[in-house]
Amino acid sequence: MSDTYEVYALKYAERNGRTRADSFLFDDDHASPHAMDYFVWVIRNDDRTIVVDTGYDEAEAARRGRPVLRAPERCLLDFGIDPAEVETVVVTHLHYDHAGTLGSFPRARFHIQAAEMAFATGPCMCHEVMRAPFTVDHVCDMVRLVYSGRVTFHEGAAEVAPGVEVHPVGGHSRGLQCVRVKTGRGWLVLASDASHYYENYLRKKLFPIVENPQAMLDGFDLLPRLASDRSLVIPGHDPLVREVFPLVAQDGKLTVSRLDAEPTSDFLVRTGQGT
Repeated sequence: MSDTYEVYALKYAERNGRTRADSFLFDDDHASPHAMDYFVWVIRNDDRTIVVDTGYDEAEAARRGRPVLRAPERCLLDFGIDPAEVETVVVTHLHYDHAGTLGSFPRARFHIQAAEMAFATGPCMCHEVMRAPFTVDHVCDMVRLVYSGRVTFHEGAAEVAPGVEVHPVGGHSRGLQCVRVKTGRGWLVLASDASHYYENYLRKKLFPIVENPQAMLDGFDLLPRLASDRSLVIPGHDPLVREVFPLVAQDGKLTVSRLDAEPTSDFLVRTGQGT
């Protein structure tokens, strides 16, 4: 049984009408355009397939005015993965764009930090500014899964499967966790929203949606420590991911990048890490 994996990013949505002010606090170039991609991730080998985050569907897209290019479930199906057969899903946090299609995985066990569930159902949600990134129906879906006995709560770092770990980060959301994966190139880290963009963690730039600034800044230091190489830290929303890692599928709506492959030769320049 192999404990190394292939890792893929499946893009399901994008927002191009953003500026740098939407991505970085105190940015001097705040008015310049700054696009955002939305992904679900697949970790797989011959023995198992693990999905990381579940994205959001057309109903949520309409409610928030943020269209999807292709529903996450459809992305997975077109990539040869039936969500109805997936047995393990890691939910990095409960924001709408990461936990919106839980019902598409009827056989799965879901892995989440206990702190995230407490946060999403606790007194902080009395404040609109704190609950804005959450959707109550998504949170209720997770509660129902708890009552169905299909949720594993973690209180700190834990192994989800051989070669797949979760590590709490916090900052953006109180129970945010990243995912550490053993690949043929070494340990890869799916940062999710611990670093939306390369620039967040490389330049220590806070993302504006932040529950705990200190935890976010500490997370920027943690991510490269967990990875075997700086090219193996994968930000959660950066369009550069599609440009520096090889595309294995692209048809106009489905775009899949292989993250455990070697990045492009100009990776360091493209991501602002040197020459």
